[in-house]
Amino acid sequence: MSSIPEATAISLTNDERAELESLARSTKTEHQMRQRARIVLMAADGVATRAIGRAVGCTTGTASKWRVRYAERRLGGLDETGDRGAEPKYTEATDKRILAQLDWPPPKGYGRWTGPLLAAALGDVDVQYVWRFLRAQKIDLAGRKSWCESNDPEFAAKTADVVGLYMAPPENAIVICVDERPSIQALERAQGYLKFPNGRALTGHSHDYKRNGTSTLFAAFEVATAKVTAAHKTRRRRVEFLDFMNSVVAANPGKTIHVVLDNLNTHKPKNDRWISRHPNVHFHFTPTRASWLNQVEIWFSILQGKSLSGESFTSVKQLRAHIDAFIEAYNANAKPFVWTKSEVHQKRIKARFADQ
Repeated sequence: MSSIPEATAISLTNDERAELESLARSTKTEHQMRQRARIVLMAADGVATRAIGRAVGCTTGTASKWRVRYAERRLGGLDETGDRGAEPKYTEATDKRILAQLDWPPPKGYGRWTGPLLAAALGDVDVQYVWRFLRAQKIDLAGRKSWCESNDPEFAAKTADVVGLYMAPPENAIVICVDERPSIQALERAQGYLKFPNGRALTGHSHDYKRNGTSTLFAAFEVATAKVTAAHKTRRRRVEFLDFMNSVVAANPGKTIHVVLDNLNTHKPKNDRWISRHPNVHFHFTPTRASWLNQVEIWFSILQGKSLSGESFTSVKQLRAHIDAFIEAYNANAKPFVWTKSEVHQKRIKARFADQ
């Protein structure tokens, strides 16, 4: 005849009872800890394990486990969660395998990795774990970004030169940013409004279009006033660039002019005779592959977004007149860009996911 094993006896000192009662009453203690403290207190009062389970709302096994753990480890035993069960299937080594696999080319015929492709390549990792890990690492397989990393050994010095002109321009001098926007297309396409079943309406244009030629825009953005001077050309050669610069110099007679430019070969030939004939003009070149430092690029973005995107032009003449009208309106309310970044540092791109 089998006998029922006796429950583990619990004996408390006054200090232990006071500490357990404090835990059981406290509203700041998490629910599980309050429950465990009540189990031990009732066990110390001689209450049967099954009755304890009914009173605190747990199974008999749970009540037995925590009275045993307290008897063995006292209060420290209540802080532990007990046995964790089986070892986790996927470990840190699995995570490293996923990152390492991302550094290999995707299977033939595919342009990028996906969760199922990674799981298939790894062989023993479930696709749901792959997705969870990628989300935790904030790795977006579908997202695509382009970058342009400057390899200019004089990056810091050139950047300091350009940013210095923005932050503290020379006295009695003009600072302008110059660049070209080549091959702006005069696209002719139907315009109109689209009305959706939910009542939403927005402007739109047809997918089909007719090309009516292109035009190249030269622009000079004055840093202090944000006003823009522009000229339309048919090509983008050195002769067109110098013709535009001659007009800029003629519009500012006798003034010292500092010009921010990118490294296009039409801007900086090996023997620049033009700059030697104009000692009042000083060229400042942005670092290689860092034309984003040129403020006129910001203005070109504004021109595209507010004036050109989605518009229709029947001729190059109409395109140029449209741009001139925008420049006139822009200059009437021009506000200088506020350059807030006092230091610009290169940030190297990580070559491998495994370097995360």
